[in-house]
Amino acid sequence: MTSKAKTTITFYNGLTTIGGPMIEVAYRRSHVLFDLGEVYRPELALPDEKYETLVKHQLIGDVPNFYDPAITGKPIDHERWEHAAAYMSHLHLDHSKAMNFLAPEIPLYAGPITAQMMPALNEHGDFLLPASGHSSSYVRPIIAAKYQQPIQVGDITLEIWPSDHDAYGATGLIISTPDKRIAYTGDIRLHGYHPDWVHAYLAAAKNCDALIIEGTGVSWPEEKSAASSEEFTGPKNERELTAEIVQLQQDNPHKQITFNTYPTNVERLLRIIADSPRQVVLYAQRAHLLKESIEQDYPYYYLPGDKIFTDLKPELAVSYDELLNDDHEYLWQAVGNYANLQKGGIYIHSNAEPLGDFDPAYKPFLQDLAHNEIEFKDLRCSGHADEMELKEIIKEVQPAKLIPVHTLHPELEENPFGERILPKRNETITL
Repeated sequence: MTSKAKTTITFYNGLTTIGGPMIEVAYRRSHVLFDLGEVYRPELALPDEKYETLVKHQLIGDVPNFYDPAITGKPIDHERWEHAAAYMSHLHLDHSKAMNFLAPEIPLYAGPITAQMMPALNEHGDFLLPASGHSSSYVRPIIAAKYQQPIQVGDITLEIWPSDHDAYGATGLIISTPDKRIAYTGDIRLHGYHPDWVHAYLAAAKNCDALIIEGTGVSWPEEKSAASSEEFTGPKNERELTAEIVQLQQDNPHKQITFNTYPTNVERLLRIIADSPRQVVLYAQRAHLLKESIEQDYPYYYLPGDKIFTDLKPELAVSYDELLNDDHEYLWQAVGNYANLQKGGIYIHSNAEPLGDFDPAYKPFLQDLAHNEIEFKDLRCSGHADEMELKEIIKEVQPAKLIPVHTLHPELEENPFGERILPKRNETITL
């Protein structure tokens, strides 16, 4: 007798925003949720980050039967759902910040690097939303998945694949049910350090029944139109970015040069350290993060009054005063106190915080540098596929159904190989 069960996908958040996708795949009495992030909108200036506040402002989805009832006040229907699990694609907050809201009994899977780094990132309790009944620094258990090894969740099978994004250890997901196969890209690109990993993942996803794809790269068509007559001269990929940072040092042998990057962009930082002609010195907190998460030691410095990290080797410490007086030996991470930097020096902003114009802190940050006569260099490389790369990704997969998420304009992604679906928030579709 033929089963009447069908695979369903429900879209709870992150459809027309940059980040925050929360999506459920279900079959019979089994279901999985991915991802667990919060949409980043600092301009809202919310009074708190409680569950009710975040749902009201659509910064997270109101996902039934996954969140901890101690947070939501809503019980989980364990009779309806015999098997449940969640998956987190990478470390960025718009995919991970709400992971502690997940009910304690539901297993959470992620790639091994994500699982290893998350406790270090939330060591001070300022990275994740707090779990009920725990301190702010608590990180709920994460199961470090083995790449490409099946994970069984009742009738649903998950496979986690290494991918490429500007978050260290980013992964993509392939979901199989008894009747369908679904791929979820997480955040993805072809111009990073590991395009070969991405192509292998896409080959495994080829001809899937549905491709749920991020579309950040098509979110600003007005910028594309305005820039159509201008040739982009910035780095086109991660290797070009590192080369430009090296060249900047070579072209300015007697200028103080500082920089900053985003904490989870570990691979870029490691490449800068490896290739820099000057010795790279990290802020102690960042050096501690690398020590805790990847067990590597690097030169570091403290700001006056900073907490001392006992895991950092004393012989690798460089004094703050020595850095402030240097104009040729060091490339060092500046995290504030720009008035102390040498006038005429160079500061490299490489996808660091504040992240851009949408952040209220960005304009004052630029004004602070300009006031202190520090030359600002915006050397960045997107963690997201651009329009042409998105077309290439879709071409490699050739999905029966394309479902764009994580973009301001999902309607701009097209599927020459089948149907395109533009779901609404809280909509369930049956494959």
